[in-house]
Amino acid sequence: MEHVNTWKKYKAADLKKLDAVCESYKEFISKCKTERECVDYVVNAAEAAGYRELESLIAAGKKVKAGDKVYSVMMNKSIVLFQLGKKPLDEGMNILGAHLDSPRMDIKSNPLYEAGEMAYLDTHYYGGIKKYQWVTLPLALHGVIVKKDGTTEEICIGEDEDDPVFFVSDLLIHLSQDQLEKKGAKVVEGEALDIIVGHRPLQITKGKKDEEKDPAKDAVKAGVLDILKKQYGIEEEDFLSAEIEVVPAGKARDAGFDRSLVLGYGQDDRVCAFTSLQAMLDLPKTLDRTVCCILVDKEEIGSVGATGMQSQFFANAVAELLNLTGDFSELKLRRTLARSAMLSSDVSAGYDPLYDGVFEKKNAAYMGGGMVFNKYTGSRGKSGSNDANAEYIAHIRSVLDADEINYQFAELGKVDQGGGGTIAYILALYGMNVIDAGIAVLNMHAPWEATSKADIYETYRGYVSFAKGVTI
Repeated sequence: MEHVNTWKKYKAADLKKLDAVCESYKEFISKCKTERECVDYVVNAAEAAGYRELESLIAAGKKVKAGDKVYSVMMNKSIVLFQLGKKPLDEGMNILGAHLDSPRMDIKSNPLYEAGEMAYLDTHYYGGIKKYQWVTLPLALHGVIVKKDGTTEEICIGEDEDDPVFFVSDLLIHLSQDQLEKKGAKVVEGEALDIIVGHRPLQITKGKKDEEKDPAKDAVKAGVLDILKKQYGIEEEDFLSAEIEVVPAGKARDAGFDRSLVLGYGQDDRVCAFTSLQAMLDLPKTLDRTVCCILVDKEEIGSVGATGMQSQFFANAVAELLNLTGDFSELKLRRTLARSAMLSSDVSAGYDPLYDGVFEKKNAAYMGGGMVFNKYTGSRGKSGSNDANAEYIAHIRSVLDADEINYQFAELGKVDQGGGGTIAYILALYGMNVIDAGIAVLNMHAPWEATSKADIYETYRGYVSFAKGVTI
């Protein structure tokens, strides 16, 4: 089947809407570089659109009905939103599910040290990365430090024009003969991904101001700690209860002379998180089926932990929502989940002609080809995949075709080249229909990823169509 370039179908009015969506998207991924920042953004947007917090409704003994909008947050890293439809919940929901975490480096619990009169923060990389891509880039620190008294210091250093940035050094080409003989996975070792955070030694004044200053022990490290103490009230031991992520510094940008692409950090999978959220906020006031948007943490490391998709957070929220309708039972909870339909909103590998050999062209996702469906992901013999059934796919096709949504079907490269996973199989365990549906990405998992604005807009439109139109 021939791929259709989505740009060719747009008229001036379409391009105006596309630009508006993509400008909002660039703002989102520029501001939201951690899960916590994403959740804060989503909560603010949801409350402005009339959503109420589930836990506050429970505490007040309130009931919910068709048309009500509800959200629930898990540990400030995952969130689920519901817009209730006219039909009972146990007839199923239409679910958009994406993840908020992205590959990065995390600061270790005991990170600060001095070597060679330089101060470093020790890191542990998160998710699948090519480690050599993360050296010599300007980096920023985002996160929180929670002190023993419970107070929280929010950290965001490296994004403002006047902020300092940080970096991982690399070996100069003149001395890298042995390094360049190594395989790509070993060119830069994980323990070498430590960021440089200072170089000026602290000097301690004794007595009068005009007396000679004596250098402190580990003076550069001491200088960094002095800055942290004065500017943030942070002691070295406070790193023990910190969550600080090291991410590329800088805003998302238009790419290409024609400004047709977005280049930015964290587009896997925040491009699908944003379009899912935007679709949710733009739904009509009256719906037949309840629509749900799940935005979760930890997908890049297996969807584990309390904030990952494998936790009971989502099922517990649905149970509480059923209870607020006055119609809870364990059987109805199971029916609600089993009768739901889901798009696992995650990105796909965009076809790159410079690396043609790893793609099977007939089944590749093309930039500008519109919304991408992956019937199955997994690796090699579909290992670890969710394999959507034909009846469900046919129903989705009919819904999208009715709204003239441009879409394509793809696989993650040639059969024996590798593959990848999503949260799809986890939701499928409830017995619901699930398929992966998202946006093609170039440079996936690199510090700077690229997406087509046409695909962003078309996927947003597709999510709206799915949410309000799927009845299976």
